[in-house]
Amino acid sequence: MKITCFKAYDIRGKLVEQLDEALAYRVGRAFSEHMQAKTVVVGGDVRLTSEPLKLALSAGLIDGGASVTDLGMTGTEEIYFATKFLAVDGGIEVTASHNPIDYNGMKLVKTDSKPVSGDTGLFAIRDLAETYAADLVQTRLDHYADRIVSTEEFIQGQSSVSVDKLQASGAYKKINNMQAYVEHMLSYVDLANFKPLKLVVNAGNGAAGSALDAIESALKSNNVPIEFIKIHHTPDGSFPNGIPNPLLPESRADTANAVIEHKANMGIAWDGDFDRCFLFDETGEFVEGYYIVGLLAKAFLDKDPGSKIIYDPRVYWNTEDIVTSAGGVPIKSKTGHAFIKERMRADDAVYGGEMSAHHYFRDFAYCDSGMIPWLLVAELLCTTNKDLSHLVKERIAAFPSSGEINSTLADPDASIKAILDKYEPAATVVDYTDGIGLEFDKWRFNLRKSNTEPVVRLNVESKGDIALMQEKTAEILALLK
Repeated sequence: MKITCFKAYDIRGKLVEQLDEALAYRVGRAFSEHMQAKTVVVGGDVRLTSEPLKLALSAGLIDGGASVTDLGMTGTEEIYFATKFLAVDGGIEVTASHNPIDYNGMKLVKTDSKPVSGDTGLFAIRDLAETYAADLVQTRLDHYADRIVSTEEFIQGQSSVSVDKLQASGAYKKINNMQAYVEHMLSYVDLANFKPLKLVVNAGNGAAGSALDAIESALKSNNVPIEFIKIHHTPDGSFPNGIPNPLLPESRADTANAVIEHKANMGIAWDGDFDRCFLFDETGEFVEGYYIVGLLAKAFLDKDPGSKIIYDPRVYWNTEDIVTSAGGVPIKSKTGHAFIKERMRADDAVYGGEMSAHHYFRDFAYCDSGMIPWLLVAELLCTTNKDLSHLVKERIAAFPSSGEINSTLADPDASIKAILDKYEPAATVVDYTDGIGLEFDKWRFNLRKSNTEPVVRLNVESKGDIALMQEKTAEILALLK
C-alpha cells in the first residue's frame, strides 16, 4: 500500500483517509524492526483517536519484537523525557499538536531521544511499513482485538485493540512516570528564588493540564507561593474552545483577558501536546517568541557563563546582542527541530530557541519543552523584581521585528527572484542558512519558501527604528505580490 502521511520530521494525516488503526500497526511494527528496538515508550495526547491509534501502534511494536511501556495521556516532551530517563530504545507520541480536529499523527525518537526524521530513518520506516500485506495486518489486529470497531466508533475514540490482550502478550505495561518528569522540570530553577506570583495558565483543553497539576502539587509541597488561574484546563479531545494554537492571534484573547481580569503577573498558553508555550505580560500583551529566546539565553548564561546558544536565522539581532553581551557564543542554525537538536549536540549548546516558541535544552536530551521556559521566566520575574513587560520592552525597542508574515503566491520562485534582484546588490551580508537572509546597515530580512504549499514567509527587523522596519516590511510585501 502507498502511505501518504509521512512528513519530513513526523507523521501527520487525515483520519481514516490517511491514518487509522491499520496504519498505526504498520508504523509500530516497522519502527521495531527497522530500529531493532527492544524497548519503546508510547503516549498520546487528548485527541479522541489518540488512544486507539496508540494501542494499535503498541500491537505493531510488540509484533516487531519490542516491549512497550505505555505512559497514558502525555505531552510530547514527556515521551522525550521518558525515552532518555528510562534508557529505552525509542519513544513515540501520538499527536497532531495544533492540526485540525480531523487529523492525528506521531512523533518518533530513538535512543537518547534523538529525533527520527526523513534523513534518519523515518522514510525507511515508511517504506518497510508499505511492504506488509493488508491481510497480515488485519489478522494481527484481530489477534489483539475484542471486536473490530466501525469508522464512526474509531473517530469517537473506541479501539479495536484490547489492553487486556496487549498485557497478555507479556510485552506491554502501563506506568506513571509523572513524578520523575516533574522533578526534572523543577531542577531548572531554584525554588528558593520564588516570590508570590499569580499566573494565568491556558492548557487549551489539551495535554498540558495534567502535567501542570503535577507541577503545581510539587510547588505547593515545597511552599512555593505561586497561584494558578486555570482556564480551558480540563483535557477534552473534542476541543470545545477550538484547537489550541496560541501562535494564531485569534487564539489569544481568552488568555489575555484572564490576565487583565485577575491582575496576573503573567499568562501562559500551550498548544495541544505542549511542546511549545506562549507568554503574555502583565498587561495581557502577547510576547513574541523571538524576545523570549533572548530572555532564556540570558538566564542560562547567568548560570553557565561562556556557554553556546543556538538560534534560528529568521530574526536574530536581538539574540546575538544579548548572547555576546553576556559572554556567550551565538551559533546560527537552520530552522526546524531536527536541525536545531543536531547542531546543539554537535556544539554541546546549553540552550537553543526558535521564534516559533520551540525552546531546546541540553539537560533535556537537547529536546524542546513547553514547561521549562515558563518556569525560567517566572523565576526571572522574582529574581529581577521586574514585570515581564519591562524585561522585554527595551529589547523590542532595540530590535523591533515584524513577526512572521505568510504570503500565498502564484509563483513563489519568481517573487523571491524579484526581491533578490532589488535588494541583494546593496546588501552587506547575504546568508543562505535557511531561505534568504539579507542584511543592511540598520535593517535585515529573511525570506523562506514553504516546502509544502505556495507560501513565502517573511521576517523583517531593524536596529532601534520601528518606522524603518514597518516601511521595509510593507515595501517587500508589495513587491512580493
